[in-house]
Amino acid sequence: MFDIFGEFNSAEEVNEAAAAQLQEGDTDAVMTIARENGIDEDDAQDYIDGMVDKLCSPLMAAFGKIEVETEELQPKEIIEDWVTYIKKRCTECEDMAVAVRTKGKSIKGCIAALLKWSFTNSYDVDKNIVKQAGIRNSNVKMGIPGMATAYRLIDEYYLGGSR
Repeated sequence: MFDIFGEFNSAEEVNEAAAAQLQEGDTDAVMTIARENGIDEDDAQDYIDGMVDKLCSPLMAAFGKIEVETEELQPKEIIEDWVTYIKKRCTECEDMAVAVRTKGKSIKGCIAALLKWSFTNSYDVDKNIVKQAGIRNSNVKMGIPGMATAYRLIDEYYLGGSR
């Protein structure tokens, strides 16, 4: 992940690096930048062919970073849902798309914040539910945040709580 050109801090940095490579005539490097940053190969080719003037928008850059990080993480179940929530926030708020691209912010960091909340806010599950579930241990706890709480935590992680 980000092995050749490194992690970019913004869509602007991705675009500047791609423009510099294109100016040098190194279309392979432009494709590598796109691939490293989760930007579709067809979009990169459109950029190389001059059909668009930038390799990516802030939303494309955010979704690309999320894609690259998600491929490495291989999330399952609720964590997949949390990644979807992050994407949804990017489509709702350009500041979120910009923040997701920020160097040092990551899906793993955001998931860690959600997981920390989950353990800090766990609660006892009703004993009748535990019994009906066939669980022998009568001391069962849960702490998965609801959607609204997850969105708030995502905002806090990426935006410092502003919404």
